[in-house]
Amino acid sequence: MALSLSVLDLSPVGSGSTATRALRNTLELAGLADRLGYERYWLAEHHNLPSVASPAPEVMIGHVAGETSRIRIGAGGIMLPNHAPLKVAETFKVLEALHPGRIDLGIGRAPGTDPVTASALRGPRGTAGAEDFPEQFGELLAFSGDGFPEDHPFRSISAAPGGVELPPIWLLGSSGYSARAAGEMGLGYAFASHFSPVDPAPIMLAYREGFAPSEAFPEPHAILATSVVCAETDERAEELASSMGLAWVRMRTGKPGPLPTPEEAMAYPYTPAERRLLEAYRSMQVVGDPSSVRERLLDLGEGTGADEIMITTMVHDHGQRLGSYELLAGAFGLKSAAPGQASGG
Repeated sequence: MALSLSVLDLSPVGSGSTATRALRNTLELAGLADRLGYERYWLAEHHNLPSVASPAPEVMIGHVAGETSRIRIGAGGIMLPNHAPLKVAETFKVLEALHPGRIDLGIGRAPGTDPVTASALRGPRGTAGAEDFPEQFGELLAFSGDGFPEDHPFRSISAAPGGVELPPIWLLGSSGYSARAAGEMGLGYAFASHFSPVDPAPIMLAYREGFAPSEAFPEPHAILATSVVCAETDERAEELASSMGLAWVRMRTGKPGPLPTPEEAMAYPYTPAERRLLEAYRSMQVVGDPSSVRERLLDLGEGTGADEIMITTMVHDHGQRLGSYELLAGAFGLKSAAPGQASGG
């Protein structure tokens, strides 16, 4: 089976620009991905980070779906500790009703932010965390149609709108827990290789080996999310990638900010400790010209058994970000939508 390509969008905010512009850029990129032949377009959930404008994927999914006509749209993901399971079920049933057959529901165990912000998000519900995930996820599945036991206090609640199925559910993760759970429950699985240094191969293999077929997923389907910067030359790609390298170092050292320009990033005087952080991050990226990026992604797909590579490209200039996805589509020979099949971005 050919390796599919998809998009993971965090709505990056470059220095000198605005979060509003970043969200509008997302709509433009989604339209382009729709036309170029990418498989799906997922929106991330992050909070209290000045470099991204992606706190509400459930809102952006509706807008992106309205700007496109073919590509699947989803959350990559909804961070379940931040949300009431009933609200998640109802939100995604509404999206599925409005855009049938095009919505994905990716679920994550982490908060997508720092502990203080996570506490503010949850409010009176307290400090629910990853350890509470099994119970929360069980509630989500029950609201989606599995139902609650007779003695459960939520037994009488039906998630609206009635008569609408929840979209396919994917578990997101960077460890073995989510992979095993996704396999046992017959769900899709996505590994976050764009920020995790963990080797995804044994984890994705465990997902496949423990997979139990379900109605939504008769076969296992594994996505590898990867950070990619593609440009006309290796040198140009390295320049563009330097922005996110510095942004990563600043975030990891408690000084987050918008994505710097490549000029600022390349002139930055890294300390030895910062240089080690940068090198660790760069080891998780795929950076280069179209042919070298294609070769590296094919190797990653083969080595991990991924059915799909989901690409996130974080560069300062939006035009260069669009160009990176265009170059990749050309390198992989993606089949563009015929005129009239996909709307503009």
